[in-house]
Amino acid sequence: MTRFVVLGAGTAGTTIANRLARRYRRDLDARRVSISIVDQDNVHVYQPGLLFLPFGVYTPEQVVKPRDVQLLPGVEYVQHEIDHVDADTDTVHLTDGRVLSYDVLVVATGTRVLPEETEGMTGPGWREKVFDFYTLQGSTALRDKLATWPGGRLIVNVVDMPIKCPVAPLEFAFLADWFFTKRGIRDKVQLQYVTPLDDAFTKPTCNKSLQYLLKEKGIELVTEFNTGRVDGEAGVLASWDERELPFDLLVTVPLHGGAAYVGRSPGLGDDLGFVLTDPHTLQAARKPNIFALGDATNLPASKAGSVAHFEAEILEENIAHFLAGRPLEPAFDGHSNCFIETGFNKALLIDFNYETEPLHGTFPLPVLGPMKLLEESRLNHLGKLAFRWVYWNMLLPGHDIPMVSPQMTMRGKRLPAAAAAS
Repeated sequence: MTRFVVLGAGTAGTTIANRLARRYRRDLDARRVSISIVDQDNVHVYQPGLLFLPFGVYTPEQVVKPRDVQLLPGVEYVQHEIDHVDADTDTVHLTDGRVLSYDVLVVATGTRVLPEETEGMTGPGWREKVFDFYTLQGSTALRDKLATWPGGRLIVNVVDMPIKCPVAPLEFAFLADWFFTKRGIRDKVQLQYVTPLDDAFTKPTCNKSLQYLLKEKGIELVTEFNTGRVDGEAGVLASWDERELPFDLLVTVPLHGGAAYVGRSPGLGDDLGFVLTDPHTLQAARKPNIFALGDATNLPASKAGSVAHFEAEILEENIAHFLAGRPLEPAFDGHSNCFIETGFNKALLIDFNYETEPLHGTFPLPVLGPMKLLEESRLNHLGKLAFRWVYWNMLLPGHDIPMVSPQMTMRGKRLPAAAAAS
């Protein structure tokens, strides 16, 4: 029997487990293959929905479902905390003493927020004046706060990179502009976007094309701010170089790190707990029968749901190659696409990979689109809202998304004049 063990039942883990179940259905039914997936709870959160929850666009009930019901028949759900992986003996050890043996291990335990790692962040003022929206609890608490907040200085702060969905903090700032305008108190709110980067967006092309959004919405940009401490009681955000920014409300994106068990598993991860992974084959460095995908990896790709989906398509094939003794295909190119919500029922769409920055054009088809790249439109906003259905009904069950390749294509994209000339 070939034993697959998948660690993590979030977006990446559920998707790859279901794709393997589809591929090996006959072997699974005949008990020649087993697929087990491990997670510590039975709460699957649609993470893109956490951005909308503070503004009343979604409710908690719309973004949360049980993990086990997302799995195809034959996939065993093991609900318990992972203690460590012993790659030398091909075993996963759970904290209750159980041991799971595997022939192929897939690590997909994502990333976690670590607010306690920043001095003072979880001290006085936590969930009163200082909030996150990257967790269900934080997003829900922030919703209750924003509903009655009278205004003042609101700071949206990214503590450090990498983070899940790098554009989400900017989206929050844009949606806050819309939300307070709708409430009729925008003139009473000072919005600041505070980042450790040297500009607002992580991609230079986006900074060049989309800088107007910050000016248009009256959002002050503070760059190269390396957060050192938070004083929630006094309402002060301080950097390591002792710059201080006053706030009445702080919306923070805390430090991120890999799952704790990765650090207890020799050779599996880096200093931040992210799994050392080949950027193209998705094979882990630790041992050939270990693979990783999604936010759990140390890859220089965005930690976003679209990336996990594209990786899963490629990883499914590479796992089959591995079992058949064939060379792995270096097929993952860092492809990511994401909607950037800009408020007032509009959004942008970007599509890029390791080598190519976001470009203008149409997606997914040339000329016909129907969606525009690097341009605001209502259709892009509707596309972002529609993705919730796609997520639950196509992505998680392991289906391919029509007309969207796991590799980035230049179809419909326009090269800048200088690049086209060369």
